[in-house]
Amino acid sequence: MLKGFKEFIMRGNVVDLAIAVVIGTAFAALVKAFVTDILTPIIAAIVGQPNFGTLTFTINHSQFFYGDLINSLITFVAVAAAVYYFVVVPLNALAARRARGQAPPADEVPPDIALLTEIRDLLASQEGPSKTA
Repeated sequence: MLKGFKEFIMRGNVVDLAIAVVIGTAFAALVKAFVTDILTPIIAAIVGQPNFGTLTFTINHSQFFYGDLINSLITFVAVAAAVYYFVVVPLNALAARRARGQAPPADEVPPDIALLTEIRDLLASQEGPSKTA
């Protein structure tokens, strides 16, 4: 039972996923710090509100903190932009560069078409020459 668990843990997919989660968590903390310490003060200098977390409105004695939503939205957009520009764009450029050096793939016949062609040829060889009366 422990041997199976050890094999499961040491499988490449599990280790890769664990590494991705750890790096993703650290990356999210880095971007959150960037948004909190750099981006939000820049926006606050333009808008005049130093902390969006304090923005609220009240309906029937219930207070709604929409400022936290604004902070989370800014963080999300910053994370999405960072992932796009620092991960997706470079990987797409690398893939395009690698694709330029390769010949286009040869036109291969799909396996189902090859099988149908083989069946057709076998049936044609079994019929023999056609008999006309």
